Amino acid sequence: MDYLKQFETIVKEQLERVERLKEQKDFLDYKSLDTIVIGVVGGDGIGPAITGQAQRILEFLLNDEVNKGKVEFRVIEGCTIEKRAEVGKAIPDDVLEELKKCHVILKGPTTTPRKGDPWPNVESANVAMRKELDLFANVRPVKVPELGIDWTFFRENTEDSYALGSQGVNVSEDLAIDFKVITSQGTQRIAEAAFDYAKKNGKKKVTVVTKANVVKTTDGKFLDVCKEVSKNYPEVEMDDWYIDIMTAKLIDEKRRTQFEVFVLPNLYGDILTDEAAEFQGGVGTAGSANIGKQYSMFEAIHGSAPRMVDEGRDIYADPSSVIRAGAMLLNHIGYIEEADKLYKALEICSQTEKKLVMTGRDTGATSAAYANYIMETIDKLG
Repeated sequence: MDYLKQFETIVKEQLERVERLKEQKDFLDYKSLDTIVIGVVGGDGIGPAITGQAQRILEFLLNDEVNKGKVEFRVIEGCTIEKRAEVGKAIPDDVLEELKKCHVILKGPTTTPRKGDPWPNVESANVAMRKELDLFANVRPVKVPELGIDWTFFRENTEDSYALGSQGVNVSEDLAIDFKVITSQGTQRIAEAAFDYAKKNGKKKVTVVTKANVVKTTDGKFLDVCKEVSKNYPEVEMDDWYIDIMTAKLIDEKRRTQFEVFVLPNLYGDILTDEAAEFQGGVGTAGSANIGKQYSMFEAIHGSAPRMVDEGRDIYADPSSVIRAGAMLLNHIGYIEEADKLYKALEICSQTEKKLVMTGRDTGATSAAYANYIMETIDKLG
């Protein structure tokens, strides 16, 4: 009955985790800080090239705040595959130490070795960063104005089916069991993040997505906790949908425009955000945020494209994803007007005017030229 001992161990570990969650601090109040420290992690491959352009744009938008000492940018080197492979860690100790001195992080792509790669099998830097900094909320916006789509997804990052994905039990040759974990504390913090975002950004509704009619215990707890949290936000309406019909309603032209903010457990969030991203051109077009109570990280969600570097094409890499992540960062730390300008400029440059086109080669614009185009567009917006 080794599987019974394994289950006992899992339960014990999760109960210990619940106690740690109970001791967590409140969300960091950026307004209370004398200086907001923004760490910039270029990563590897095309990461440094595109992240550097996003940093230029953020510094342009926050120029007055930087001059007043309210905002400080710190470039953090060393989170490259070469350094990570050398020390045998997903995040080198000195890099992690510097990350923890920042409040928010703008991150470029990092290489995660696959079988056959010339690197040792170090863990994903993204996964490690989420664990080390407890970045429990994965936030992805999807905006397609011509379709009336303006969605923001809050996907719980640390629980649900993925939390114990490698700890399932083969009871016998014919029976395999996996585990789904939902805690009150884990759900409360993702729900508060979603409702708080809605309140601060003038959104009128938060939609909770579960399968609570069938998965009654875990999904039922997620829904019940979200309902309790919603009582603290009377200005924001809450509704709930089941994941199966929700995937259908995203492609319902009449219904989909009525959704604004979503909050979901990990697995459903993974599925629904990929479906949603297709409306704006695929998963590589969106920025992504990983938010915790004390730290937050904003990143490009595409790969590091080392081949582009090998071929000398990194200067032509499209920086749009990490720039969108930068807009999310601005919004998160309270610079909503600046974030709106950046979103509008991105829309104009990528969809309306298209004076410059990114091709990834010398047939298109460089990332620096594209960043200049965005800043010129911001200037015109006033």
